[in-house]
Amino acid sequence: MTSQPYHHGKLREALLERAMETIEDAGVAGLSLRQLARDVNVSHGAPAKHFRDKQALIDALALAGFESMNHQLLTASRADTGLRARFQNVARAYVDFAVTHPALLTVMYSTKHHPDSSAELRSTGEQGIQVARSLITEAQDAGALADGDPGTLAMVCFVSLHGAALLAAGKHLDGTSVEDMVLAATDTLWAGMAAGVPAAQQTTQALR
Repeated sequence: MTSQPYHHGKLREALLERAMETIEDAGVAGLSLRQLARDVNVSHGAPAKHFRDKQALIDALALAGFESMNHQLLTASRADTGLRARFQNVARAYVDFAVTHPALLTVMYSTKHHPDSSAELRSTGEQGIQVARSLITEAQDAGALADGDPGTLAMVCFVSLHGAALLAAGKHLDGTSVEDMVLAATDTLWAGMAAGVPAAQQTTQALR
């Protein structure tokens, strides 16, 4: 919990940080601009300078969540490892984010798909799957994966990993560790996308 006064000029960041903590503990219903103001030691009217109401705060939370997740996915995709390892890194980063921030993830997607969501939020919310699409395209160009529409393949990967992430976040993996689940899921997804590519070629190109 934020217990120290916010640094000058950083009120917005302090409110968002505390709001993220709040929704993980008490859900969106537990959010209150007045309570957030008390938590970061400012006047009850101070948050209004940045968020006109609770919905504006939720919108900002969703955007901040996507920005944080996208940064982690992009970093994972650029690791100095082979293509298959990078694919696993991206999957692991997504699942780790979902397990660490389950309530925030729900807010992110529900807000993104709301009819009144902003163009900025929708665009930012698509960047994560664009990371996967770019990596799949790179692997196809290298000969490690078979031809196929990268967008469709990225969506299949997302659906599979998102479902697994929700199970992991809810502790419904029935004794399977998150790490083992990610490895099994990515092995299966990669094998499906590489179907038809000679095994020797898959191994050689995936390690580059």
